Amino acid sequence: MRRATGAMLGLAIGDALGKRTEFLNLDEIGLLSPDWRRLPLPKKAQVTDDTQMTLALARALRAALAEGPLVPLRLELPLREEFVDWWRSPDNDRAPGMTCLRSCSRLSTGGPWQAASDLGSKGCGANMRVAPLGLVRELTDHQVSGASQLQSGLTHGHPTALAASELTAFTVRWLAQGADPAELPARLRAHAREQRTRYDGFWLGDLSARDHFGSPEEFIARGWDECLLALDRLDAALAAADPEADPCERTGGGWVAEEAFAGALLCFLLFPDDPVAAVRRAAVSSGDSDSLACLAGAFAGAHRGADAWPADWTDRIEYREDLLSFGAHWD
Repeated sequence: MRRATGAMLGLAIGDALGKRTEFLNLDEIGLLSPDWRRLPLPKKAQVTDDTQMTLALARALRAALAEGPLVPLRLELPLREEFVDWWRSPDNDRAPGMTCLRSCSRLSTGGPWQAASDLGSKGCGANMRVAPLGLVRELTDHQVSGASQLQSGLTHGHPTALAASELTAFTVRWLAQGADPAELPARLRAHAREQRTRYDGFWLGDLSARDHFGSPEEFIARGWDECLLALDRLDAALAAADPEADPCERTGGGWVAEEAFAGALLCFLLFPDDPVAAVRRAAVSSGDSDSLACLAGAFAGAHRGADAWPADWTDRIEYREDLLSFGAHWD
């Protein structure tokens, strides 16, 4: 099935679909495509910073694993370099998030990454890029958990950003392992409850101490509690499923990490066997359409594999060769 390839292609396809509709309301999107189920992929299928930063994480992960088992410093050094290179790149012209820009600027000056992190931001830039960590088979659950929080923390240090990044990575991981989509909400809820007061100092260092909010356990619990509330909204949306409704009306606009996760998962679970419909539903929304569709595409591709996507779409997606290379490596 080539699930890793499917996920990498899917996230970029969703990103390119949503790039066209981001910042538009539903009436304006309707002028592009009166029927959301027919939203076309642009002929020049450019992606946004979502895919660019995903590839930055993928390159850093490849470099880290070439040196040995994944540990914090082995990932942090190449990831810092990749993020700073992205920040400086002339191709970084796709409406990037301000948190990423400011944090990468601070990363470029050296010093502990915890000092560069924005502890007040839980923007979806934290988890829009985390999919590669769910695709590397040899990683342990503890490595996926710690690394997904660390990659978030380099820019978005809010506890909800950390927790939502972990949930996003595990959703990709479980789907790539063949999990039943219908079982995901309950499995994610159980994972969030299990992790609720586990602050992983091995991966996060003194990040929580910089927040001045109680103990490390109280710090991280805030994030998991907000993610559990997002899962409540997801459950309510699925219980009264309406594929024709704007998903952002049920799970939020997706501008913050837990809403992006829940909204993307809603779109995928509405159409678990129709990946194209899932990314179109996410892209035709009133919120952060590129990030929602990017994550929905990662979920759908991990579930259905590379053949889930139309060949004429995959042939013209930007960064195609990089996406295929990482996918083939992890498959």
